[in-house]
Amino acid sequence: MLLGVVSDTHGHVELTREAIQMLKALEVDQVIHCGDIGSDTIIPLFEPWPTYFVLGNVDHNRQHLEQAIAEAGQTFCDRFGSIEEEGRRIAFLHGDDERRLHEAIHSGDWDLVCSGHTHVADLQQHGDTWALNPGAIYRANPHSIAVVELPELRITNVPV
Repeated sequence: MLLGVVSDTHGHVELTREAIQMLKALEVDQVIHCGDIGSDTIIPLFEPWPTYFVLGNVDHNRQHLEQAIAEAGQTFCDRFGSIEEEGRRIAFLHGDDERRLHEAIHSGDWDLVCSGHTHVADLQQHGDTWALNPGAIYRANPHSIAVVELPELRITNVPV
């Protein structure tokens, strides 16, 4: 299974469309959006896949975004989400709550913790847990996403 991980779209439809084209080309099966969605106009772009959305620090209109995510048939996870796929436990959050991010990474509860916020792609291993920041779709150089092969946890950062 191939999981796409994106973050920090900040409501920029054209840049997000470029990332969507890359996700299609990579033939991902599901997507995690690590917050700072920025606008409900972003949500329908992820229609090709089951997508899990968490809120970031610029996602002030929680109710509006939650409603748009539900109407799109996607999954709203508020500020922290988790899934289990292919026997792997995956947590995701925006990353602006540094204490919560640190706790998730160092808890030993997760095989992979995905976050955004910094607009800088990063991958680190802490014990048995991988911490992944896919970079950002907006305000990053280069714009980037990540893909995760499951169950192997083979993680690749992809410039967009």
